[in-house]
Amino acid sequence: MDWKNHIHTNQKILAGKPVIKGTRLAVDFIIGLFAEGWTTQQILENYPTLTYESLQAVFAFAADAH
Repeated sequence: MDWKNHIHTNQKILAGKPVIKGTRLAVDFIIGLFAEGWTTQQILENYPTLTYESLQAVFAFAADAH
């Protein structure tokens, strides 16, 4: 998974935090939802602009950042 197709940074969006392209949803926010026990289905239902692939990209990004 090439997370660069789904995640980017821009100083004008959330002070340069990595976000999912086309949204103002930060990678750390999405990881936080999973940490709180949200399921993939719950996230996709509550944030319809997201896709399964964009959620996979969040984890690929986190793995690369490690």
